[in-house]
Amino acid sequence: MSSFFGAPPISYENIKELEQQSGDLIIYAIPLMAFFTLLEIWYSWYSEKRNYNTKESLGSLFVGLGNVGINVILKVAFISGAVYIYNVIPWRMELNWWTLFPCLLIYDLCSYWAHRVSHFNRFFWATHVIHHSADNYNLTVSFRLSWVQHFKLLFFLPVAFLGFHPVIFFIVNQISVLFQFWQHTEYIGKLPRIFEILFVTPSNHRVHHGSDEKYIDKNFAAIFIFWDKLFGTYQLEEEKPTYGITTKIEHKLNPLHLNFHEYESMMEDLKTAKNFKEKWFFIFGSPGKIDKLKKQRINIEKE
Repeated sequence: MSSFFGAPPISYENIKELEQQSGDLIIYAIPLMAFFTLLEIWYSWYSEKRNYNTKESLGSLFVGLGNVGINVILKVAFISGAVYIYNVIPWRMELNWWTLFPCLLIYDLCSYWAHRVSHFNRFFWATHVIHHSADNYNLTVSFRLSWVQHFKLLFFLPVAFLGFHPVIFFIVNQISVLFQFWQHTEYIGKLPRIFEILFVTPSNHRVHHGSDEKYIDKNFAAIFIFWDKLFGTYQLEEEKPTYGITTKIEHKLNPLHLNFHEYESMMEDLKTAKNFKEKWFFIFGSPGKIDKLKKQRINIEKE
């Protein structure tokens, strides 16, 4: 056991080498993602299903391109932080490729809770609502990830503190992101039962994007759907979901509005708060409960 956790510290002079070792899987996958997205756009037109809105899809593309740039800029900082944690703890794992599997499992568990908290805490919901604001469900929705989503890194600290090598950590992160791309389509129906039981398939993830009462706040997992079954948040896809959020956004094209409209709404709510407790509620409360309170006040004003 001591030899298993006996890896030496990593010199900060080797950060650049680690960056190269962890690869740019997402960058390499862009041509493939572009191909399948264009194929889906063509098929959507050909089949007359028309589940693409031009402004909405362009907005998703602009958001995605912004994310690529942000991640390229921040990658060295993230690797440096992971190396710092790796060097501080005494139980460091060697760079062994088989550790990808336990790391992926634990990372996915952390991802489940990061995602679930993002639906019940407005501060984190503001970093996630952009992903749900599209009224159409297609592959471009996978590009709609907040430019400030990195606040949620704290949920993944357990992965780093367990002693996984930083290269393994970052490869697993990229695998998780890439796996979620194919889930955002209506053109893949339900898969054989074994896949639906184990993995987050397009069917399972369509449920998560539904704004229908039975689908709201269900199926939070990223790769393995059994987390939802374990923690009581699983819902089978039955009726076709109604996509989008309950409060529609006005500007579908502007990436700044898509990223920050919830913060703008939060600032407006804080102006109406009656006391500190209510201010706290408007920042960290449940988005659903906040909407309910605001609707109640509107009804009272009408009376």
